[in-house]
Amino acid sequence: MLKIHKEGIRIITLTGLALLLINLILNAFFSITFLLKFIIIIFSVLFFVFILRFFRKPFRNFVPDDKKIFSPADGKIVAIEEVFEPEYFQDKRQIISVFMSVWNVHINWYPIKGIIKYIKYHPGKYLIARHPKSSVLNERTSVVLENDQKEEILVRQIAGIVARRIVYYSVQGKNVNAGEEMGFIKFGSRLDVYLPLSAKVLVKPGDKVKGQLTHLAE
Repeated sequence: MLKIHKEGIRIITLTGLALLLINLILNAFFSITFLLKFIIIIFSVLFFVFILRFFRKPFRNFVPDDKKIFSPADGKIVAIEEVFEPEYFQDKRQIISVFMSVWNVHINWYPIKGIIKYIKYHPGKYLIARHPKSSVLNERTSVVLENDQKEEILVRQIAGIVARRIVYYSVQGKNVNAGEEMGFIKFGSRLDVYLPLSAKVLVKPGDKVKGQLTHLAE
């Protein structure tokens, strides 16, 4: 049975009502052919199914491992490189970028167990999420986690050209577990994970990853 994420309930309800109203108005007040009516109905059903699927909440058998950094999202690895992180660390870090298309599950999960040391929401532009400058120009939320060994990683939720809202559940000072939900990004988007230079990366560009399941690094 398809389980729907709580972030989708309102949108799904409004979408269903809007599509139903459009079809009723077209049938009641407009003289259109049977073929056109059929096409509109099929389009309405397919669009509603797409919205349902977008907000799906899959069940996953998460197995904790404190030595591993899990993928915080479903998607595709679009970048692995050494960069300067100016917002929090202000030094060089390894970055792993996960791009989520509209076909991916858009729930975000914490990649490690630890305490939330820092959180900041930034309003911004809506460049294509694959764009290199989207991580500093787009709407985004930065969350820093510190594990028991006092090692820190930064996870950045980045809105894309379609996305217009980032939802985050992080609270500074809160202890969280790897695999717990950290938020949701509505429609196309990206997550960047900033790691210490000493971290061993376990994925490569082009790899498809699953949140809660794929090990990005250790």
